[in-house]
Amino acid sequence: MTTGRFFTNWDDTHSELWSHQTIRLAHSIHEQPAFSLDDLARLIEAYPSEHYSLVKTGPRGSSRIWREGEIGKLSGRQVIEAISRGGLWLNLREVSSIDRRYHDMIDQMFAEVAAKVPGFEVPTHQAGILISSPDAQVYYHVDLPGQGLIQIAGRKRVYIYPNTPPFIRPEDLEDCALFQAEVDIPYAAWYDKHAQVIDLEPGQMLNWPLNAPHRVENLSTVNISMSVSYMNDDIRRAQALHLANGMLRRRFGYAPKSRGLHGPAFVAKRVMQRLLRNSKWVKRERAVRCPIDFCLDESDLGGIVDPPKLASQAA
Repeated sequence: MTTGRFFTNWDDTHSELWSHQTIRLAHSIHEQPAFSLDDLARLIEAYPSEHYSLVKTGPRGSSRIWREGEIGKLSGRQVIEAISRGGLWLNLREVSSIDRRYHDMIDQMFAEVAAKVPGFEVPTHQAGILISSPDAQVYYHVDLPGQGLIQIAGRKRVYIYPNTPPFIRPEDLEDCALFQAEVDIPYAAWYDKHAQVIDLEPGQMLNWPLNAPHRVENLSTVNISMSVSYMNDDIRRAQALHLANGMLRRRFGYAPKSRGLHGPAFVAKRVMQRLLRNSKWVKRERAVRCPIDFCLDESDLGGIVDPPKLASQAA
């Protein structure tokens, strides 16, 4: 049960800028008991394996590395300690569906937004908890739903780029909808000159415009964050459009010209993507999740070893 208001510095400018510009808001969500280390450790220990991602990425400045692993038999506290030693991040996906406490927090948060932003209604939403190493990073990517990032502990630097070409093209959004591969969009180092760069502290939240590409670097501290994705009718329409246009481009070789969210052309596209989105062709084109190729080392926290299956095959 949560009490009181979460947003502590909301003013009229935030109401005007919400979803149109990147805004940083002060919040008290990080003070909730559900974010204590003991509660997070228990959550990790009971978390369904199909709903978490343990990822190892390369150090900043290196070529892109993306490996997925599993926590093995470590306790929740040991997992957090292993992450603290570098190179890893743990994403507890769909936590708001698995633990009601986090769902209720986000419900309350959006109720506060709806009370401040004319025309905004509490959307359907999903949240994940990210626990990441002091040197961890999240590569340049885009999300199709609306997004918010709530900082609980630690400091991170967030780069947010314009949601226009060349930073994100219609074809990139189509591929994201079709292939479900948000991190494969093109990135060039010079993009950073045009990014809005924000250092995020505990008790702060970011909300940015729909489909704005972004990337994240931790600032030498263990980070705990909550990522929030949300959907309303306009966002659902946009996703249906991206998927339909991606089908037209990739399956039928037709370069779509219309990107309107209303009218006969949109209705036809919406019907088409509903008919084809579960087809064998789409399922075949969807990105396959990376195989599990490491496990946290039980004898050396912070180290990684081959998972049991790979180790037995090597023997």
